[in-house]
Amino acid sequence: MKLQSDPHSGANTITGYGDGYIEINKIPYSHAVLLSSDGEILEWPVQSFDELSAADFSQMVTLKPELIIIGTGKRQRFPKPELLKTLIEAKIGFEVMDSQAACRTYNILVGEGRQVLLALIVEAT
Repeated sequence: MKLQSDPHSGANTITGYGDGYIEINKIPYSHAVLLSSDGEILEWPVQSFDELSAADFSQMVTLKPELIIIGTGKRQRFPKPELLKTLIEAKIGFEVMDSQAACRTYNILVGEGRQVLLALIVEAT
């Protein structure tokens, strides 16, 4: 699915997504990413939801977002509470949703000027 972005905003936006890929600023990626509106696009070494570890959540905290959106793949799944503990202790808000909903929500929040981090799992087809 293609998404509309504001080419004048200068922010990283999701311009499309589908099975096995995400398109950021019109460039396709086939791996998981950590994406903030104004930072670099980081390859995230998570290949599936079941691989999530405490280190993955610690990495998110180091980027100091206001809010984290976690895209868990084709369906919404909730990480174990012990994994989310790092975010709670850092007082960083988070939302968990399927990856397509996460992409749409990320773009809306970026459009509002929020300091949001998208932690997105891209599942292979």
